[in-house]
Amino acid sequence: MDLAFTPEQEAFRKEARAWLETNVPAEPLETFDLPDGFEQHREWEKKLHAGGWAMVPWPVEYGGRGADLLSWLVFEEEYYRSGAPGRVNQNGIFLLGPTIMEYGTPEQKARFLPKMASSEEVWAQGWSEPNAGSDMANIQATAIRDGDHFVVNGQKTWASRGAYAHWLFGLFRTDPESKRHHGLSFVLLPLQGEGITVRPIQKINGKAAFAEVFFDDARVPVENLLGPEGQGWSVAMATAGFERGLMLRSPARFQHTAARLVALYRETVERGDPVSPSMRERVARCWMDAEAYCLNTYQTVSRLLAGGKIGAEASLNKIFWSELDVRMHELALELLGPRGEMPGAWLDGYVFALSGPIYAGTNQIQKNIIAERILGLPRK
Repeated sequence: MDLAFTPEQEAFRKEARAWLETNVPAEPLETFDLPDGFEQHREWEKKLHAGGWAMVPWPVEYGGRGADLLSWLVFEEEYYRSGAPGRVNQNGIFLLGPTIMEYGTPEQKARFLPKMASSEEVWAQGWSEPNAGSDMANIQATAIRDGDHFVVNGQKTWASRGAYAHWLFGLFRTDPESKRHHGLSFVLLPLQGEGITVRPIQKINGKAAFAEVFFDDARVPVENLLGPEGQGWSVAMATAGFERGLMLRSPARFQHTAARLVALYRETVERGDPVSPSMRERVARCWMDAEAYCLNTYQTVSRLLAGGKIGAEASLNKIFWSELDVRMHELALELLGPRGEMPGAWLDGYVFALSGPIYAGTNQIQKNIIAERILGLPRK
């Protein structure tokens, strides 16, 4: 295995670094969980798009740069190194976008991908329902065909970005007699329209990161069906693979956190603050784990470029990165001591990291998937 970058990739890195150093906002943007911050992030996404950096691996005609996934990993390293803002449209560009690439019609690709890349249209994720959280196969919301439309009824909750997003993608039961993962379809829906009510869900800090969405005889064109009718489970599993195994959490995110943790440890030691004897080893282990995740991701990308697919091993990735993120932030707060209780990047990161083992499918469910689909163990 050759772990060295090619001259072309190094030139690409240099170009990306120069653009980011010139264009990354000098001051942090407001959180995109507030209306003003949401619009600030959309403006940043538009600047990325204008510079040709919105989605590096997408075809040019869809708002991308036409590069491969290896170049995307290089760009992500530079993106996190520069301290650039978080991606407000990550549900769209990292999850739905690749799914449309795989399952969408030419018309759907032309309609949705360019406006997704520029964040003219921001997407919410509509998986969970009140009685279908981790057990996504228990979805009850329906989309019943009526001529050239689906009539949609039911509720989605914990819709990420739902408070301010323009569109939602989700699973709906198009066969009302079906059970479990059968008879589900993957549908794209506008969040403004007759029969659709969006109610923001506030986090403990009062900011609206999520929403619950109610559908009351909302009519959606059949052309907004992604993939075959009744086969939405397969389409959604492809989306989940991108979410758990590659696009949503690039290794650069965790390498950046690990580097900050190492720097914090050094600062603590140099300042003479008390440090437990095991701390050095624990910090080093986090750094090594972040590097291991990076190498595993490069291996996955190499397999994809050779024609392979992301399978059930995405569940292994999801458990690894979510637990690593919690562990790194716990160590940082331990190093900070009482100062860790003050508002700041490490405390904010820790609170968010705690959600990692829950979103993208709880880690308990991921362990079941690993047991059944990778290890071949029988159902209990």
